[in-house]
Amino acid sequence: MNTKFSKMISHASRTGLLFLATVFASVSLAETVNPQVLLEKVTNTTFERIESEQASIQSNPDQLRAIIEQELMPHIDHKFAAFKVLGSQFRSVPKDRIPEYVEEFRQYLVSNFAVALSSYGGQQLVFEPVKNTEDKNDMTVKAIIRKAGNPDIHVNFKLRKNKKTQEWKTYDLVAEGISLLSSKRNEFASIIRQQGIDAVIDVMKSKNNQPLNIASNIH
Repeated sequence: MNTKFSKMISHASRTGLLFLATVFASVSLAETVNPQVLLEKVTNTTFERIESEQASIQSNPDQLRAIIEQELMPHIDHKFAAFKVLGSQFRSVPKDRIPEYVEEFRQYLVSNFAVALSSYGGQQLVFEPVKNTEDKNDMTVKAIIRKAGNPDIHVNFKLRKNKKTQEWKTYDLVAEGISLLSSKRNEFASIIRQQGIDAVIDVMKSKNNQPLNIASNIH
């Protein structure tokens, strides 16, 4: 992994980019007994699509957002993640503001994924095998982001299974020991305490409305 990409991942815990490695194809996680097997399959599929559509992405950066919407977001439990980020501050948030907060949080993830994946340049995501998932409702899948000549980056995917649909979805990712949800919870908690949930929504809207700046090192 090149130095620029490594720095982006290190910064991810503070900017919401830590989900960058959580790339899913349009296949239900319920279709596999072992979530690790599907994570590997869909990661390869999505990275291949990003590489094959470089011409379109370069001329229209929103194409990268479209790929994320189609391949990744159906398999991210963004609602659960949004509530986890609120943590104990959930009680202080007016119920009528929750729907907009959740939707902006979803778009916030899309925006951050797009920024992170715009720097994709042939990295390999290597998963550790996972066994005995049948009786679990929550689990961690470990992986390494690897590229020759660059230091490995260790990431842990946090997944939970929906009891009704039996689908596995990712809700958090820990990169080099730093959790996305924990970092965003700390960031948003102080804003909510001082200014309220509307200020958090405004922060996310500002990020979501920024044009996507495609990195120059995409291959």
